[in-house]
Amino acid sequence: MMEWLSDNDRFLAIEENLKVLRDEIAEAALASGRRPEDVHLMAVSKTVEPKFINHAIAQGIDLIGENKVQEFLLKEPELDLTACRAHLIGHLQSNKVKKIVGHVDTIQSVDTISIAQEIGKRSREAGVVTKVLLEVNVGSEESKFGFAPDAVTEAACEIAEIPGISVDGLMCVAPICEKEVELRRIFSNMHRLFIDIGAKKIDNITMNILSMGMSGDYRQAIREGANLVRVGSAIFGMRIYR
Repeated sequence: MMEWLSDNDRFLAIEENLKVLRDEIAEAALASGRRPEDVHLMAVSKTVEPKFINHAIAQGIDLIGENKVQEFLLKEPELDLTACRAHLIGHLQSNKVKKIVGHVDTIQSVDTISIAQEIGKRSREAGVVTKVLLEVNVGSEESKFGFAPDAVTEAACEIAEIPGISVDGLMCVAPICEKEVELRRIFSNMHRLFIDIGAKKIDNITMNILSMGMSGDYRQAIREGANLVRVGSAIFGMRIYR
């Protein structure tokens, strides 16, 4: 387990990490034929204290992602979200939907029709429209949540008809791959699915966000079309679980 010598050490490390990340994101974006500003960097703040999240925000981070509803709600009063949006990116249980709706801009981890229906219901009660991404189990792994790649288009059409919800794109967590070519193929398939659904011009579906790539594979994800990458440890350092 890693312990920091001081808060200031960690503040400086966050600043340096962000400089490196932005350079590497720019390089990967240009290699994919896009502009650096076409790729959005999300700071994943799981287990990170608000003071360090706020420091990242002060360095220009305008999007954070939290995995757990309760953790975000505990942190929220201490976060400076004036110019920063928050997404929920972890698995969402139906009994937590009411608590999180209205507190985040987007729920990235919609993995069943039933959870989408609950989000729609709670959003209507709160008088809001919640943007969602559909999570795709792109590696068909039993241990992961998400729609099967061949089922997500039909699911998107059904979810788009739920009042209180706006379908804003797709999200995935790539499986561990031994070879980079295999990883890039998985990301490429996800990008193709994203493009295909967008091309159908379905009401209430705007394929604005393709969220894929994390600290270990964001470069490959960007090269294959990701426009949002979810980076935690590469910004804040290794997580400290207490």
